[in-house]
Amino acid sequence: MHHLAQGVQRFRQNVFPARAELFERLATTHRPGALFIGCSDARVVPELITQREPGELFVIRTAGNLVPAHAPGADAVAAGVEYAVDVLGVADVIVCGHSACGAMTALAEGRDLSALPALADWLRHADAARARCRTTSAEDKVAAMVRANVLAQLANLATYPSVARALDRGAVRLHGWVFDIGTGTVEELDAANGRFAALQAA
Repeated sequence: MHHLAQGVQRFRQNVFPARAELFERLATTHRPGALFIGCSDARVVPELITQREPGELFVIRTAGNLVPAHAPGADAVAAGVEYAVDVLGVADVIVCGHSACGAMTALAEGRDLSALPALADWLRHADAARARCRTTSAEDKVAAMVRANVLAQLANLATYPSVARALDRGAVRLHGWVFDIGTGTVEELDAANGRFAALQAA
């Protein structure tokens, strides 16, 4: 904990003063352009990967970057998505998987999660990805699972009424990414052919 407190002190002394104008503006303005749905994994930092400033990304992080399909009732992911799309009016929504994902590794390798019942229950939101990978002969089962999971979570995301409405009127675009931790590269889903290729700057 001590090193975290030291980090806050360094931020207040060295970083904040140089960015005071930005933070003053952010104190009364919140207009992110994109919703980034990523994994809770500490190695995957959306603002670092995309080189975005504070205030530019609305971020939801879950174990395995999972997005439960829309269902009645309270749901933190659904609430975040609804707020980002309907209130903040984000133009882009990104679902980002990553290499060496612990959640996808557990599923790809069929690990026993009986001692982790909450996690096991949560990972059922990746059942569609697991089903897709049962028929694949890919050598790297984890990599295949990571990509199949991005596809599955994009499909789940489209079941949200706020997202469906925004898609219908062309107000939002959905993107599937995979971040490779070891190389720093990002692949993007080509919706036309369902394959991932190196992300290209527009």
